[in-house]
Amino acid sequence: MENRILSVGSKFPEFRKIAVVGLEKGKEFGEITSEEHKKNGRWMVMFWWPKDFTFVCPTEIAEFGRNYEEFEDRDTDLIGASTDSEFVHLAWRNDHRDLRDLKFPMLADTNKSLAEELGILEANEKVAYRATYIVDPDGIVRWVGVNDLSVGRNIDEVIRVLDALQTDELCPCNWEKGQETLKV
Repeated sequence: MENRILSVGSKFPEFRKIAVVGLEKGKEFGEITSEEHKKNGRWMVMFWWPKDFTFVCPTEIAEFGRNYEEFEDRDTDLIGASTDSEFVHLAWRNDHRDLRDLKFPMLADTNKSLAEELGILEANEKVAYRATYIVDPDGIVRWVGVNDLSVGRNIDEVIRVLDALQTDELCPCNWEKGQETLKV
């Protein structure tokens, strides 16, 4: 079966999932919904990784974690996600020193319903590709980046594109925040 990846201009699917939201005993888990970012007029960046307890994934997750304030400064909810369970996410965060202090939720799509709606399930193992979605406050997908399982993404590029989208203007190639936009 061919993947049909949900793309730019599409409405991001509604979801209600359990996520690891912290490490404090009794407060590890919380519910994350598609309505949360829209309710406060915020943007959302949701990034997916294939499997917990692997090698490329923690490098990306830790880098998103180091850049958490960059997303907060842009009124953007940052959500990490995979098809692993919330219990596996929690065990991994407790086990991996680079993941212990994350300030964003690790969403558990254990029934793979959201990954399937997004069209990002790898055909053989049914794990998520390294997909990144930028979603505007109205719930519309404004940017999608998808990497093969073996290649990590560039978090600086995600932030650059978010900046460009938030200008609501024409941004030339390699545009960065603070530079002139195009005047037509």
